[in-house]
Amino acid sequence: MRKFAGAAIVVLISGAAVAETPAFDPRDWKGQHLDPPTKVLTIGSTHLGQLNVTVTPEMLVPLLDKLSAFKPEIITHEGISGEQCDALKRYGTRYLGMFENYCFGNDEAEKATGLTVPAAMAEVETTLAKWPIHPTAAQRRHLTSLFLAAGDRPSASVQWLQLSAAEQITGDGINEALLKIVIRVGEKPNETFEVAVMVAARLRLNRVYAVDDHTADSIQGLAGPELNEFLQGFWGTSTSSIGDEYYKLAGSSKSGTDMLTLYRFTNAPETQREFITSDYNAAMNRPSPERFGRIYNAWNETRNLRMVSNVRAAFGNRPGARVLNIVGASHKPYYDAYLSMMPDVDLVDAEKVLE
Repeated sequence: MRKFAGAAIVVLISGAAVAETPAFDPRDWKGQHLDPPTKVLTIGSTHLGQLNVTVTPEMLVPLLDKLSAFKPEIITHEGISGEQCDALKRYGTRYLGMFENYCFGNDEAEKATGLTVPAAMAEVETTLAKWPIHPTAAQRRHLTSLFLAAGDRPSASVQWLQLSAAEQITGDGINEALLKIVIRVGEKPNETFEVAVMVAARLRLNRVYAVDDHTADSIQGLAGPELNEFLQGFWGTSTSSIGDEYYKLAGSSKSGTDMLTLYRFTNAPETQREFITSDYNAAMNRPSPERFGRIYNAWNETRNLRMVSNVRAAFGNRPGARVLNIVGASHKPYYDAYLSMMPDVDLVDAEKVLE
């Protein structure tokens, strides 16, 4: 019995040693794949709807020109898919308030098309599988209605913007209620629509891909309201000179040149490091009996891991494609860190693209 116990201790010790040195690092396979790598560009964006200035379409033209010149074939954005919104609604007790905070109601689209989110998603895939090179206006309007029913308003906008003004009318699944939704009556500027969607429409792509994930918010929910109290206290005392410069630039942006300057500053490596060092790293080191700083970091890492896995899925069937990710600025460092580990992925320097 003693001998067995001793052997078990040896196994545990050796197991711990092995755990410290992973047997595999996916970066070891870099360059060992067939054909060209997948080129991935991640642009960290300010949340346009939260700026204290009015962002006009003209102010974003220089940025859109730079991103269009990259010629992405797949574009992702920080939005929640209709599929996940459907799950957040179904499991409302686990994800309390998440559907209401982050998702669109889909009643009007379901009423107009007769399709639930799952049925509409299946119909979208069937339609795109036989999508013609030169679709008619009626086909685009119909696909717009399908995307709306699938809970994918950004992709609906991609289709709608490729119609001429005279073709942007009701019919083929679009009624008056859906027309108001797709033209975004009363909506604030949003980088998903003003950047990701606009680039996709310019390049005649069929859709964009929602990759955000709020199922990780269950971590915050389980921590209780005290976590929010901890975070409010932490944010109230944290300081950052780079953060101050960011808010100064953001608050004084009035032209296309100003906006491009803001995006260049936001995507600079030193800015990116400061964003997360002054937030997540500092929170981890703020004393708390419940270790709330580490819980906050666990939520952040879980969300980013799931977002990046959704990005990976978006181009999983397109090896060698050019991919553009539009995401909130604090997510970009995690995107780049995780995506850089993938053997057949090459990161594209955002600073060079924005020069």
